[in-house]
Amino acid sequence: MAPHVTVYEVGPRDGLQNEPAVLPLEEKLELVAALAAAGLQRIEAGSFVSPRWIPQLADSDRLVESLPPSPELRYVALVPNAPGLARLRRALDQAGANGPAVDAAVFVSASETHNRKNVNKTIDETFAAFDEVVGPALAAGLRVRGYVSTAFGCPYEGPVDPGRVIALAQRLLALGCYQVSLGDTVGLGTPNQVRELLSRLLARTRPEQVALHMHDTRGCALANVLVGLEAGLATFDASIGGLGGCPYAPGASGNLATEDLVHMLLGMGYETGISWERLVDAGALAQRLVGRALPGKALQAELAARTAGRTRSDPLASR
Repeated sequence: MAPHVTVYEVGPRDGLQNEPAVLPLEEKLELVAALAAAGLQRIEAGSFVSPRWIPQLADSDRLVESLPPSPELRYVALVPNAPGLARLRRALDQAGANGPAVDAAVFVSASETHNRKNVNKTIDETFAAFDEVVGPALAAGLRVRGYVSTAFGCPYEGPVDPGRVIALAQRLLALGCYQVSLGDTVGLGTPNQVRELLSRLLARTRPEQVALHMHDTRGCALANVLVGLEAGLATFDASIGGLGGCPYAPGASGNLATEDLVHMLLGMGYETGISWERLVDAGALAQRLVGRALPGKALQAELAARTAGRTRSDPLASR
């Protein structure tokens, strides 16, 4: 098992895009700053998809221009096509040489139906668009991450062939993506599924090139992360408080909460570089900004303990 695990925070993008309300730019920046203060070093902050489709993230240009730089911190923005890449590059130019480090990310679904509903393209058409994104982004000095959504099941097509997921992941890596995150978009994955897919995929690629993006819709997210840890993976996506889902996947609520993941990792002895106290502070802030209780179990337990004046929970005490 890896001694250090990277927690890849997706709340400011994958979380907020699923909220009915549009947060002001200042509140988004406040949330990002709280996550950075907690020690998260990978934060997915925005999306350069058409504002018509995701109005919650329409201000990603201004967001990138305003992100606070930090030597160890890398932000990520979704870039589905050439116009999106052009917008990201303009925002980075506006931020200047001392601006934030921002990676690009491209995404494709393992099912044709979900891919069409998500980006209005076939899978092959999506990869054709990537030819205008990945190569130019790499040439401009940007790193690129890839996502394969519905990797463990599709809300429209049902089970997904692991061979198809492996082929898509290999195509993304061959394009130049430094890592591919396998998404359980509607929380259908079980440990046996994850074990089978990873055993086949890791026979063809290195563990550091693979991440897991699990949803806890049906309560299996942490069990699936454990399978990933046993397989040698060291990067897992999570969303503060359990924010988010996918607006084009019915039943996709239930991102794995960052606090739940970090509580388990710290209790198991992994290093994450994350302050537990400040992470809970960030979760409390996220909850206040969206105006409702968030589903993260560890967050709610910790906030209840704080309200009652009890001694805070310490994940390290369970080691």
